[in-house]
Amino acid sequence: MRLLVTVLAAFVLAGCAKPGERANEVEAAAEEGPVKGVDRSHRGERFPDVRFLQDDGDGKGEMSYEPFLGVPTLINFWASWCAPCVKELPTLKALNESGKFDGWVVPLNQDSGPQQSVSAFMTKIGVAELGNYQDPTMAVTGALGVQVMPTTILYDANGKEVWRYVGDLDWTSAEAARLLAEGGAGRKG
Repeated sequence: MRLLVTVLAAFVLAGCAKPGERANEVEAAAEEGPVKGVDRSHRGERFPDVRFLQDDGDGKGEMSYEPFLGVPTLINFWASWCAPCVKELPTLKALNESGKFDGWVVPLNQDSGPQQSVSAFMTKIGVAELGNYQDPTMAVTGALGVQVMPTTILYDANGKEVWRYVGDLDWTSAEAARLLAEGGAGRKG
């Protein structure tokens, strides 16, 4: 009975808060979590010393970020069960094939299943040409603090973060072109 009275008192007190106070609480909660759009709060941070998988044709091959140094790199965190991720992948493929992005496009899958199933899924949706990179233990995701998928991070040629885009984006759009230019990605043509 004492617990019931305590719970009811909490509800009554919560309902007594001034409307402005409740709005401020909601705004504060929203500020704490990721918001769709550009996030520059990690600018200048290096890609972590974490390994991930690349399908090298013979199965799982571990790799580091090192091979991507020297040119801008766009890393897209996605999963096959994430509808906005799947919707976004063809625009990354179109960007990669357009010749308008002078850098690497790396779709880093977060599925925990076998890499061959990720390859089959990418083939099924027509984006296999992007390459099959996988972070099945979410080591990269955790090291970078990625909380929402899709999230795409642009690194400059030195492996330093320029910005991250939280949520999906049409990577062939004018907005994407402006963002990519910030990292020295040099839109050609």
